[in-house]
Amino acid sequence: MKKTAVLIALFIASLSGTAHAQKAGTKATTETNAPASWAVDVSHSAVKFTVSHLMVSEVEGRFKMFGGTVNATSADFNNATIKFDADVNSINTDNDMRDNHLKGDDFFNAEKFPKMTFVSTSFRKGKGSAYTLEGNLTIRDVTKKVTFAVNYGGTMKDPYGNIKAGFKATGKISRKAYNLKWSAVTEAGGAVVGDEVSMTLNIELTKQK
Repeated sequence: MKKTAVLIALFIASLSGTAHAQKAGTKATTETNAPASWAVDVSHSAVKFTVSHLMVSEVEGRFKMFGGTVNATSADFNNATIKFDADVNSINTDNDMRDNHLKGDDFFNAEKFPKMTFVSTSFRKGKGSAYTLEGNLTIRDVTKKVTFAVNYGGTMKDPYGNIKAGFKATGKISRKAYNLKWSAVTEAGGAVVGDEVSMTLNIELTKQK
């Protein structure tokens, strides 16, 4: 009887040690896999802007060609580093004449400065799903600090086994600060095109394998 009790005690101790080792191993694996690289899924993302026209309405546009990467050191993306660029020649406002004007030297001068780029300096988690993104935005040959309010939509696995994450970033810039200088006025003295440009980026990321 005594021998049986000893064997049972040893068996229980063995199970306890195995469970502890498995738990420790799982934790180590999670920590090792925490850093991850992500890339923008262009087919499920959009880069849009809005600017006032004649001070009575708004014109919307978008960039059709863009890309970016996110390097995250934690599962919630706090303190992630972000790089993004857009092809200025892909600008589209559903009007060819206006698009060609935007590509010219009055605005982007796409021939000389074909890329608009952004490099983050901080990405901080706030309350709930809110984040603040700060970084340097370069348009033409001008680089200035900008801030975006970001909402994290969550992370999900798609039907093909890919890990996806969604974000919506919004911010505003002064186009004239970036030497997008065209400034025609109406007969009443108002601006034909406003200075403040609202930017909205709906971004879906794919975790790189």
